[in-house]
Amino acid sequence: MAVNEDAAARRGWRGLLGASPIPPPGRLRTLSLATLANTVGSGLWLAGAALYLTRDVGLSPASVGAGLTLAGLVGLTASVPLGGLADRRDPRTLRALLQVCQAVVAAAYLLVDSFPVFLAVAVLDALLTSGNLAVRAALVAAVAGPQGRVHAFATLRAVANLGIAVGTALAGLALAADTHRAYQVLVVGDAATYLLSAALLLRLPAYPPTTGGGRRAGPATFRRGGALRDGRFLAVSAASAVPALHLTTLTLVVPLWTVTRAGAPPPVVSAVLLTNTVLTVLLAVRLSRGADTAAPAARQLRRAGLVLAAATPLYAATGGLSTVPAVALLLVATAVWTLGDLWHGSAAAGLAYDLAPPDALGAYQGADGLLAGLARAVGPALLTLLVLDGGVPGWLALGVLFAGVGLAAPALTGWALANRAADEPAVADDRPTAAV
Repeated sequence: MAVNEDAAARRGWRGLLGASPIPPPGRLRTLSLATLANTVGSGLWLAGAALYLTRDVGLSPASVGAGLTLAGLVGLTASVPLGGLADRRDPRTLRALLQVCQAVVAAAYLLVDSFPVFLAVAVLDALLTSGNLAVRAALVAAVAGPQGRVHAFATLRAVANLGIAVGTALAGLALAADTHRAYQVLVVGDAATYLLSAALLLRLPAYPPTTGGGRRAGPATFRRGGALRDGRFLAVSAASAVPALHLTTLTLVVPLWTVTRAGAPPPVVSAVLLTNTVLTVLLAVRLSRGADTAAPAARQLRRAGLVLAAATPLYAATGGLSTVPAVALLLVATAVWTLGDLWHGSAAAGLAYDLAPPDALGAYQGADGLLAGLARAVGPALLTLLVLDGGVPGWLALGVLFAGVGLAAPALTGWALANRAADEPAVADDRPTAAV
């Protein structure tokens, strides 16, 4: 019966996911609802954190920025260990437990009254967040299986964008009130969404490691050196991490460029970000097709790099236009940028899943997330220096970087696949030979 249900679910995904970010009834829908609850809380916190910490708690903007940067870097250290734990334990239960811990830490922001307390809470938050992302990747693989995990990843991304948009809108109520009580409600609301997400996750079946099939038990991969010593996997992941700068570009550089260089009024920034959100919700699943295995995923990463590169001169050109044409071109550039963004997301997932040993998916997703996190950490300083200070040449240099990484992706992936193929005979030799 379970096999039939999984087959029906996969047929439903093919027919329905292209039209709606919410999948049909089944395990993926349950996982999507948990993601929706979690990301509504993310939207609440992302929209309200800076003002809560500065206006209500009384920290300086500089101390908030420094604390979050330091916490983010420390948090990356949890990615591989917790991902590896998900390979040896049930990722559903582990993620639910982490969500409960995150609810406690989120509520602890109510106790922040100084920079040291803020830094302690922020570090705990970052450690749990980073580790939870690796555990989530292992859970997605367990729920969807090898044939459905990239589609499931894209579905959850579309749902996450929807949740963040809802959470951001709800945070606007607290920000409009701008009172101590309103900010407290915002923090409590964020904590509550973690608990709701954990409760929804527990509606899924357990996925303990097994001795056969897709998720094998045992630390075999760790005896061979583990994800952080797999140079070929790390080379592909590093190439995939570079286009991940698209998020920082869109949320930091483009808004500042829009106002300071393109001369557009501040509300245009909301229109730009809304364009990205709507297109992500509508297209994430459709554009994920064909990236289930490494070779086609690498070709999709090449396409993503080239499309992102094509958007950079469009953004650059807005700096020399009058307001109305500049706004129109900003929206066009953002639409092109979003296509590259979406192709990159599914390609990165396909590569990270397919190049990882089946018994170490969590640890390898953790290593992949570690490199992407490092790219995001250096992104703000790098991109503001390159683009905002460099102007049009900076945009073009960013485009060359994206195009170069995209063009290199298939060769790097072929190198990694050749290494995996070379290892397979050795694995086969360890098996007992059949009697003739």
